[in-house]
Amino acid sequence: MPASRGDRNVALAVVVVSAVLFAIAIPFAGMPLTPVPAFVASYQSALAINDLITAVLLFSQFAILRWRAMLLLASGYLFTAAAAVTHALTFPGLFAPAGLFGAGSQTTVWLYMVWHGFFPLMVLGYALLKGDDGARIRGSTMSAIMGSVAAVVIAMAVFAWIVTAQHDRLPVLLSGGHYTPVMIGVVSTVLFLCAAAIGALWFRKPHSVIDIWLMVVLCAWLFDIALSAMLNVARFDLGFYAGRIYGLCTASFVLAVLLIDNVALQAQMSRLLGVVRRQAATERDHHAERERLFSAVVQSSNDAIITKSLDGTITAWNPAAERLFGYPAATAVGQHIDIIVPPDRRGEIDDILTRIGSGEKLAHYETQRLHKSGKPIDVSLSVSPLLSATGEIVGASKIAHDITESRRTQKALNQEIEERQRIFETSQDFLSVTDKQGNFVQVSPSAKTIVGYDPAEMVGRSAVEFVHPDDLENTRNEMRAGRRGQSKRSFETRLIRKDGEVVSLNWSATYSEPVKRYFFIGRDLSEKQAAEAQIRQVQKMDAVGQLTGGVAHDFNNILTVITGTIGILEEAVSDRPDLVAIARLIDEAAERGANLTKHLLAFARKQPLQPVDVDINALILEAAKLLRPTLGEHIEVTPMLAEDAWTAMVDPNQLTAAILNLALNARDAMPRGGKLALESRNVYLDEGYASMHSEVTVGHYVMVAVSDSGTGIPTHLLEKVFDPFFTTKEVGKGTGLGLSMVFGFVKQSGGHIKIYSEERHGTSVKMYLPRATGLAQTVVEAQQSANVQGGNEVILVVEDDALVRKYVVTQITSLGYATLEAANAAEALNIIDTGAPIDLLFTDVIMPGAMNGRQLVDEALKRRHGLKTLYTSGYTENAIVHHGRLDSGVLLLAKPYRKSELAKMIRLALGS
Repeated sequence: MPASRGDRNVALAVVVVSAVLFAIAIPFAGMPLTPVPAFVASYQSALAINDLITAVLLFSQFAILRWRAMLLLASGYLFTAAAAVTHALTFPGLFAPAGLFGAGSQTTVWLYMVWHGFFPLMVLGYALLKGDDGARIRGSTMSAIMGSVAAVVIAMAVFAWIVTAQHDRLPVLLSGGHYTPVMIGVVSTVLFLCAAAIGALWFRKPHSVIDIWLMVVLCAWLFDIALSAMLNVARFDLGFYAGRIYGLCTASFVLAVLLIDNVALQAQMSRLLGVVRRQAATERDHHAERERLFSAVVQSSNDAIITKSLDGTITAWNPAAERLFGYPAATAVGQHIDIIVPPDRRGEIDDILTRIGSGEKLAHYETQRLHKSGKPIDVSLSVSPLLSATGEIVGASKIAHDITESRRTQKALNQEIEERQRIFETSQDFLSVTDKQGNFVQVSPSAKTIVGYDPAEMVGRSAVEFVHPDDLENTRNEMRAGRRGQSKRSFETRLIRKDGEVVSLNWSATYSEPVKRYFFIGRDLSEKQAAEAQIRQVQKMDAVGQLTGGVAHDFNNILTVITGTIGILEEAVSDRPDLVAIARLIDEAAERGANLTKHLLAFARKQPLQPVDVDINALILEAAKLLRPTLGEHIEVTPMLAEDAWTAMVDPNQLTAAILNLALNARDAMPRGGKLALESRNVYLDEGYASMHSEVTVGHYVMVAVSDSGTGIPTHLLEKVFDPFFTTKEVGKGTGLGLSMVFGFVKQSGGHIKIYSEERHGTSVKMYLPRATGLAQTVVEAQQSANVQGGNEVILVVEDDALVRKYVVTQITSLGYATLEAANAAEALNIIDTGAPIDLLFTDVIMPGAMNGRQLVDEALKRRHGLKTLYTSGYTENAIVHHGRLDSGVLLLAKPYRKSELAKMIRLALGS
């Protein structure tokens, strides 16, 4: 134990008192006193007993601490006890006149010096080793103690033999009552060892209680040596007696400390034992209360609690188990657990018990058990090992929770979630969920089609980033209204697509206060607006047609009167040349008016037609002969005719006029010359195409295309080109009725007309004329359409027209292919750069932006060598290839096309 200030003060007081008494005794040390030999025997016996008890106590301390230092100190005390006994036995006149063991005149002196020198040497060793953890005994402490005792006995026996049997060989220490030089040297060595031990104890800090009292012992030891061996004159003088009293004190100080310490420890142990007993009683009461509470919990639990032995025998069965399984406890206890296990699941019981026997725990183990009535019960089990008082696994404790209803509810919930998720994933509408701040939390996959963004690109971002700035305030007002409790809102808001285009959506929105979420359904209005625009265009053309038809009809009547009477007038003034010239001018003007009314009636679809079976190829060749001298040498006219072109039911004169009209328009678009292609081809316009053009009837047509390499028509003018009197030519160079007449003729013939044009890329006008044999699909053609071949490859569709792109993606998907889509070349290259698997690039040739389809393919092939490609275009293949925009030999699918043609060209492209 560490020394306290009180321990230091008491020790210092003892040393001071000892020093004072030593100083008083110094002058009288040589004073002779009455010899009392019994004093020596009593002193040596008391000394030996004290040192022996001290050694035993120190050995017991060593057995606890395992310090070598403590072993040395105990050995030192044991040696002093042995030396005291040997010294008494050899003392002259005590047990024999000359002492026992053949003692000589110097025996007791040498024993005294050895005794008083060996003890401080052991204390010095103790001081040097104390506090060193590396100096601990690792083996048996009893073996170390027995070794020390044996070493002390042997050492003492050797010293006794030397000072007795070898007495005459030892140097003389006392001669004539005086110290010899040898004696002075021996005493000086002993004094040096004592001083060294005191110094080592002093400097080896921190000090323990035993360190302090060992310093007191060594001080008294010095006083003992000084009085007994330096200041006295002979045996039985004052110094002789006083020195031995100091020696007896040295044997008592540490013993007293150890005994006091032991008494204190005994008292502390007694107090601790009382505390432990009280704690044990408290714990017994607490344990009894816990057992009572635990038993109450088990009995009142809503879950079945069952215990069983490792062989499956039921040992406990609470009331909840009775309710769950139908067996009373009296019946269940002692039965095998198989009474509640379905026959096909009894194998799992052995597995569970084996795992429990190895110490494993099972949590939330879902299985099925049986009610007494035979009804199956879904349960969740938690099984733990049941331990005995010694810690041995003797059984299993099982908690069974009925999950039949919760599993049924969870199944219904999962089905509902799955159904809603499928609706969310497959809906063509834009479905989204936002938080209260308007940040997207969930976005449906349809976002990719509608706004061009993947859902992952939108989640976490504010909806404000995607709303058109002009619609932002109205959208915020709608969201605020929804939060105020107006649960269902319907409004239109435009979003900005990833490619920068604007798309309008009609929104239905609601707000949920419990989850603080907005739920939106946005319906893409692109198709609706396109259909409405198409209807408006048709209505406009019909309205204009009715107007122009009515005007032309009435004007025609007027012209009939004029042309009929002008002849009479001309005959009446035949003798007046000047009036005849005026009459002829009126006649020419009337003729021009009649031609104008013919064009107007053609647009209004009210001109008289004479449709017959027409060989389209022959008609085109005749028209080409007329066009070459008419257009001039700077225009190259090239007929490109399908050898198997069908005959068409059409008015040949009107068709020839339509071709000439289109050719003259093409000439005006090529002032510096160019190429004009006249083509024929058999075409089947299917349901998909008809769904995008309300005026089209599904069926077979003969396509006549007039394509030029001229300047092209700006996009914003394409919708007006068929309007009567609309022209981009200078004043006086066109009536604006040419294309109107062609439009009216084709529509009146039951056909369809489509114009494709882009600035700097020329124009292609396609007239679809009814096949002479009828529009119905033949059996062979129906079989070909039915036997389309699909696949499972990935196709990247690049089309700038959103409506057409949606139609194409739908058709390709119906063939089994996976699709990716892009609105322009930049989007397509971004998709390619992501590393997504792509087997075929299906791209429009002419696209707005910095890169057309051909340039896109070139860039794509740089990124992915060997990528298969298929082009499509509203221009005819001949126009594209021969006007130099696409190399000959590439795969081009001309619009419009049938599903069977699309399937065939895709397989051809993938296999090329």
